[in-house]
Amino acid sequence: MKEILVTGGSRGLGLAIIKRLLQDGFGVVSVQRTTSADLAALAASNPDRLRVIEFDLGNFEGLEEQFRGEWFPNDKPLGGLVNNAAVAYDDLITNLNPGPLMEMWNVNVTGPMLLSKAVIRRMILHGQPSSLVHISSVAAHSGYKGLAMYGASKGALEAFSRGIAREWGSRQIRSNCVVPGFMETAMSQKLPTEQREKIYSRNALQVATDIDSVAATISFLLSDASRSITGQSIFVDAGSR
Repeated sequence: MKEILVTGGSRGLGLAIIKRLLQDGFGVVSVQRTTSADLAALAASNPDRLRVIEFDLGNFEGLEEQFRGEWFPNDKPLGGLVNNAAVAYDDLITNLNPGPLMEMWNVNVTGPMLLSKAVIRRMILHGQPSSLVHISSVAAHSGYKGLAMYGASKGALEAFSRGIAREWGSRQIRSNCVVPGFMETAMSQKLPTEQREKIYSRNALQVATDIDSVAATISFLLSDASRSITGQSIFVDAGSR
């Protein structure tokens, strides 16, 4: 059974990803700051296939040590990584505050980079074909009022993913991004209803992006069926561009 490390699995897209991976036969290690009741219930019903670990991914100084110690000791192979955990700093650029900006950057960019470093080293050690999937956002490609800083963090993650693909493709380590459109999640619920409806009206289907469709795409990119796909940004956005 191939085991996948997923960050930010407590709710929303992260929880949907875990459910889909379990459905598709993967084992999962879910790492998040706090464990929701839904994630705890899912772990209780899948005790042999889902491990739940609490860790603040913004605390990147202890991240690699935790990975090598509790999450994946050296003798434990790792089939894939989903860099999903993220926070949003929504505001106009004229109101930019360095403190919240760096807190977001640590979770959205620096943490995923350091975790990818640890994961790739483990993949090299075990010499097995592996896949990394990084969750971006359509905000990195289309301008949305108040999301310039969040979109910039996701754009950085996409550039990082393409670099990984070039550096480690010869070791059969793949790296791709999934670029979801706006979904009905806790993050989007912070926006006023009128603003959400305006955003949805900008895409071709004129509906919110289906969260299960995004999760299914991620599972595909982790599977052997996608073995010739790397260095890509796959849009699952209801035609937002």
